Order: sequence, then C-alpha cells, then structure tokens
Amino acid sequence: MKKILLAPDKFRGSLTAKQVCEAMTAGIKMFDENIEVIALPMADGGEGTLPILLDYAKGSLKYLSVKNPLGELMDAHFGISIDGKTAFIETATASGLFLLKKSDRNPLITSTFGTGELIKAALDAGVEKIILGLGGSATNDAGTGMAAALGYVFMDEMGNILEPSGENLSAIAFIDDSNIHPRIKKVSFEIACDVQNPLFGKNGAAHVYAPQKGANPDEVVILDNGLKHFAEVIKRQFKKDYALISGAGAAGGLGFGTMVFLNGVLKEGVKLVMEQTNFDSHLEGIDLIITGEGKFDIQTLAGKLIKGITQEAQERQIPVAVICGALAVSPLQIRDLGISFATSIINKPMNLNEALKYGYEGVKHASFQLVSLFCSGAEKKPYP
Repeated sequence: MKKILLAPDKFRGSLTAKQVCEAMTAGIKMFDENIEVIALPMADGGEGTLPILLDYAKGSLKYLSVKNPLGELMDAHFGISIDGKTAFIETATASGLFLLKKSDRNPLITSTFGTGELIKAALDAGVEKIILGLGGSATNDAGTGMAAALGYVFMDEMGNILEPSGENLSAIAFIDDSNIHPRIKKVSFEIACDVQNPLFGKNGAAHVYAPQKGANPDEVVILDNGLKHFAEVIKRQFKKDYALISGAGAAGGLGFGTMVFLNGVLKEGVKLVMEQTNFDSHLEGIDLIITGEGKFDIQTLAGKLIKGITQEAQERQIPVAVICGALAVSPLQIRDLGISFATSIINKPMNLNEALKYGYEGVKHASFQLVSLFCSGAEKKPYP
C-alpha cells in the first residue's frame, strides 16, 4: 500500500493549506481509497503561518485592541501554545499592508507599534519563547514602532521624543532603553523571515518593498537614507552592526529591529516551520511527497517552502511532486530543484476570479491525475 505525505502551502486568495490538503486527499482517495494519506499543512514563515503553528501546538488565540499601521485602534490577536510557553505572532495581524486602503498606504508614516503591543501582551502572559513572522507589513520603520511599544524611546539631537516612523529615522540621535519591558531579556525570540534583503541599499527594504507600500521614488530615497542613518546610530550606541545581515530588511527593516531590540534570531521561515511541525518525523515509510502553493515561480527557487521540502526529501530519496495554481518556472528549473513532477491546476482558459474559485476542484483533479501517474502499475479506476 502506498503512503503519501501532503505538505502544501496555502493558495493565496483561494485555499488555506488545510483546504489544499483536503482537496488533495479527495483526489487521491478518488483514485484509490486504500492509499494512506498523511496531511501536514505547511507555511513558509510569512502570512498564514500563525494558524499552522498554533494548530500543531494545540494552542488558542488571545484577542486584544492594538494600533494599526496608522495608529488607529483595531482588534487583533496572537496565539499561545497549550502549555503556555510559546507565543505565535504575525506582523501582518497588526501592521499588515492588507489593513490599509490603497489610498492610505504611506511607509513614511506607518508604524509597527501594534506588533509591539502584541509582543508586550505575550510577554505579560509569561511565555518563554515568541515566534514572530515578518511577512506582509505596511511599514518601513526598522522596527522602531515595535520597540516604542516595549518601552524604547527615540530622541533627536535636542532631546525631543520622536514618533516612530519611516520619515523620522533620519532624525534619531539617541535611544533611551532604561524603561524597556523587563521580560525582553528573559524570553527567546525566533523570527521567521522569508526574504534575504539587507536593511538599506539597492536591495534593501526601501528600494525593494517601499514602492508596493505606497512610496514614490523620492520617498524611497528618503526612507533608504533614514534606514542607513538609523543603522549608524545603532552601531554607535549599542555596538550592533546588523544592517547587512540577510533578512535585516524584512518587513521594512523589522528584521533588523528584532535583532537589535529583542536579541531575536532570524531563521529561514520554511526551516522554522519545519522544526515546529516536526516535519522529519513524518517521513518514515513515505513513498511520495506532494506539496504546492498558489504560484510556483522564481521566488520558490530562492528558498521558499517547496525548496525546503525538496531538500529534506532528497536526503531520504523520496520523490516530490508539486501541484500549483500558476506554474512559472521552466522544466530545467524544476528538474534542478529536485522535483519529480510539477503541474498547474489550470486546465482551460479562465480569468483570475474564476481560477480562485476553481482552486478546490482543480487541486482535487490534479491530485487524481498525479497519483494515477505515480501508481501507474496499480489497477486504475475510471475518472469520475
């Protein structure tokens, strides 16, 4: 009897990772109900990671009011494991780009203060570890908003207190850390980061991500100069030189801020999720791994979920197949990544809205065809 492990990410805007697993299972069972299926919904450390990790930790959500990127009160949440030792927080929950209308997006003034409020609530709850996902922010404040919510105070050369924001980074001259939250140094912070950008420069937070957050070319330059200045202030005052570390530019420089203000350890999001879900322990006796995501593209090749799974599978010589919404890589790239087979669920012309609605059926049908091919020596059932 074949044993198949399902380890997909979400199909953004269409299916959660759990729903993808359900559709894959339906397709496999449609071919042969005797195939053993192990469903392991996954994430890459970005948006959607919190519910995945919370489910594995058998935890619960905690709700509170925090400030959104523009400082307006909103309802938000974080998760705590069943043993109360680990908190799971997503930056996007309180500081996400999706929280703002397109006309309100402005990384000069948006802040990660709300994310800091979520961290403060987790610290107050007595956790020993905080796992923070950095994806999807509307900000470019280098984590100063987050830090301000935890007691850090930012001042200019005259000693005036500055509001934490992207446009104020270049005015910061001194940071008062005398009244920070007392539990910061008692808690370990693991930071899920799925990008490799440094803090500033051509490949930094401002130049790469600020335009999609609402910045025009002149504002990008202002933000980049602010990030560079802020890094110099941190280096001078705290002797911490983290600006060029891979991932420092994540979430508008929040990656840098977590290292500076929380002593956070940046981890590749995929590897962190695989550690938390004990991915390795599920590989014994597996004949095939089926993974997938909404779009299989060049970012996948750079280190997202599918690449992480393939690396683990190759060590055990387990074939990996991919089912995705959009397949935007070449056959040679697929082969070089170590993928045995990859297919899109789109089997006829359709627009984006139609494709999003077709997600479940498309994944189910593709799974049936995939397993039919994989089990080509088995007795086949007619396709419904």
